Amino acid sequence: YLALLDETPIISELHLGGGTPTFFSPENLQILIDGIFKNAHKAKNAALSYEGHPNNTTKEHLKTLFELGFNRVSYGVQDYNLEVQKAIHRVQPFENVLNATLNAREIGYTSVGHDLIYGLPFQKKEHVIHTIKQTIALKPDRIAFYSYAFVPWIKGNGQRGFSQDNLPSPDEKRAQYEIGKKMLEDAGYIEIGMDHFALASDELNIAMETKKLHRNFMGYSSSSTQAMIGLGVSSISDSWYGFSQNVKSITEYKKLLDQDQIPVYRGHLLNNEDLIIRKHILNLMCHFETQWEKNGELYFKEIPDILISLKEMEEDGLLILESNGISVTEKGRPFVRNICMAFDLRLKRKKPNTQLFSMTI
Repeated sequence: YLALLDETPIISELHLGGGTPTFFSPENLQILIDGIFKNAHKAKNAALSYEGHPNNTTKEHLKTLFELGFNRVSYGVQDYNLEVQKAIHRVQPFENVLNATLNAREIGYTSVGHDLIYGLPFQKKEHVIHTIKQTIALKPDRIAFYSYAFVPWIKGNGQRGFSQDNLPSPDEKRAQYEIGKKMLEDAGYIEIGMDHFALASDELNIAMETKKLHRNFMGYSSSSTQAMIGLGVSSISDSWYGFSQNVKSITEYKKLLDQDQIPVYRGHLLNNEDLIIRKHILNLMCHFETQWEKNGELYFKEIPDILISLKEMEEDGLLILESNGISVTEKGRPFVRNICMAFDLRLKRKKPNTQLFSMTI
C-alpha cells in the first residue's frame, strides 16, 4: 500500500473488527498497532475503536489498547437469554458484560457500546425486554440494535444449529424492534440513522444534528473521509470512486502477500451514475432526506420513475415526495433501507429472483 500511495498515510480512524480482536493476546495486539503506525501518522484526535468479546476482554487488553490510543470499545451482547445464546453460539453471562463495561470506564474509555440483535432464533419479545433493561442499567454510550440476518445459503456461517422455523415471525420480529426502540428512547437514547442509538452528548448525535453524519462499511461515523483501507481477509476498501474486497481464505491471503500482491479478488469502479446514486443513498441513510434540482448535478433521468415506485410508501405515511426531493417521516425511518433500494438501479436491473443478502426488516 505504501509503495502505491507514495506518501505517509495520516490515519484519522482505525477500527479492529468484525471478528473479535481480543482473541489475540495484548502483546500481539501491541505488535499489530505498532506495526501499522511505524509507517503512518496518527491524526490529531484520531478515533481508534475495536470490538471486544465480554468473555475474554481482560483488563490487560483494555489497558494495552487504551495506551495505544484506543478510546472506544463495543461489546457484542446480542441477547441475554441462554437458549438464544446457545443457538447463536454466543453464551456469555451478564456479569461478564458488566465487568468488561466497568473496566473500560475505569481505565478511561470515552465511549463504550453494546451491540444487540432482534429477530434471533428462539427469541421472544420478553427476551428483548429483559435484554434492553439489563443494557439500560449499564448505560452504554452507544447501542447498535440490529435485525438478525438469516443467510443459510452462505456456507460455514454458523447458522446450521437451527432452522427458519425457529425464527420469530415477521410480525413478532417487528414487535421486538418497536418495543426495543421505545425502551431505548424512554431511557434517553436518540435513534441515529439505521440500527443505532446514542446518548444526546455522544458525537454521533451531535454529527446528526449538524448534518455531518457519515456512513461507511463499518457503520456510522462522526467524520467523513473518501479513503478507507481494509486490511485482513474479507475486508472491504473504499476509495469513493471504487470498492474492493480482499480474498476470504487466510491461506490465499498470505500467499498473495508473499508475492507482493494486494490480496483483492473482486471490486467495482463507480461510474457517474453510481456516484450520484451513492450520494442520494447516503443522504437518506444519514439525514433521512435528499434533494435535487432539475438538470442539476444530483439529477438523473430515472428520478421520475423512482418517485412513482415510492408512491405507495408515501400513501402509507413513510415518506413525503416532492418534485425536487424526498424526506422520510418518523414512521418511515425503520424502512429507510427499502426507500434506498428504490434508488438502486443496479439492483433493479438484476435478473428476477436474484438472491438478496437478507430481509431488510
